[in-house]
Amino acid sequence: MINVQGAPAIYQSEVGVLGKLPEFLDSNGFQRVFIVHGTKSLHAVKSYLPDFGSLQVHFEHYSGECSDEEVRRLRKTAESWDADIIIGLGGGKVLDLSKALAYEMRVEVVLVPTVASTCAAWTPLSVFYSESGQFKRYTIFPKSTLMVLVEPEILLKAPIQFFKAGIGDTLAKWYEAESLIYDLNTIPVPVQIGLQSAELCKKIILEEGIQALADMEKGTLTSSFRAVTDAIIMLGGMVGGYADYYGRIAAAHSVHNALTKIPSTHHLLHGEKVAYGILVQLALEGKVEEITKLAAFFEKTGLPMRLHDLGLSINDRETLEKIANNTLLPSESIHFMKREYEASDILEAFEVIEKIIGKGRE
Repeated sequence: MINVQGAPAIYQSEVGVLGKLPEFLDSNGFQRVFIVHGTKSLHAVKSYLPDFGSLQVHFEHYSGECSDEEVRRLRKTAESWDADIIIGLGGGKVLDLSKALAYEMRVEVVLVPTVASTCAAWTPLSVFYSESGQFKRYTIFPKSTLMVLVEPEILLKAPIQFFKAGIGDTLAKWYEAESLIYDLNTIPVPVQIGLQSAELCKKIILEEGIQALADMEKGTLTSSFRAVTDAIIMLGGMVGGYADYYGRIAAAHSVHNALTKIPSTHHLLHGEKVAYGILVQLALEGKVEEITKLAAFFEKTGLPMRLHDLGLSINDRETLEKIANNTLLPSESIHFMKREYEASDILEAFEVIEKIIGKGRE
């Protein structure tokens, strides 16, 4: 059975959109607003936040991770304050944390992304990490987000590395979804919608991504930048929202999860690790030509293409074996693909990528 959770109840992406928030909250009977944020995300949003008037508002700084411990801590604080709605301001971890908190408290949640780095604002799921930042699991919630408000000017002023990561994460939507439908004789309509969304993600990213990055560097709000941000946040979320497990994750995200366990890669963002995971997945599938095509795009966007870009070395066999073994843990999504892989296949994929990318740079 395919579970369709296509969209938040409300999605608005326009300049000045946060000005509508107090009226929306008040007209829907919310009075005690609990806002979860990080230091940088609050700073990014501060000048765009409206006067909340008679609404009671509590700002709560999060610890830096979406973890079980942090959900419990925030729940205790929010319930003691008698919060009736949660607002998450920030990147993927703040938004995931806010969704989890709202679910545990059985209240609504409004999400305001401050970076276009993932589809976390759209999808009704949270990725959980340990307190030290290692991937643990992801949880899908039975109810979608009440409202997502996207202020394009906030995203435009965000660090460009987050936007690059969003491009990498969203590009994976097509490659992973495409690898998950092998056992379907007839593709159900929801899955078709998800696949078409994934293909449109790829099209927009490859056609508009480089221009959008150039526009962001200039600080110019353009149609290319708007298109790519909506692809990252909205279209990317629609893939899994409609296709369910046929549109979520495969080998690329398994590689990401394995990399979170390697300290030397902790400086990289989620989407940057996923981007490298796309190359590994393509190598596993024997799609050498596609690796070559993507390499040119990765080079122009600054996404990691080789182990060196991740802070790793092809000669560090011990670390690479650890990554390979963690990629193949029983809980990992690589097992959703058509064939089963072994650690030797992952190690060979690393070698293939090094040869292809290295040859292209000679």
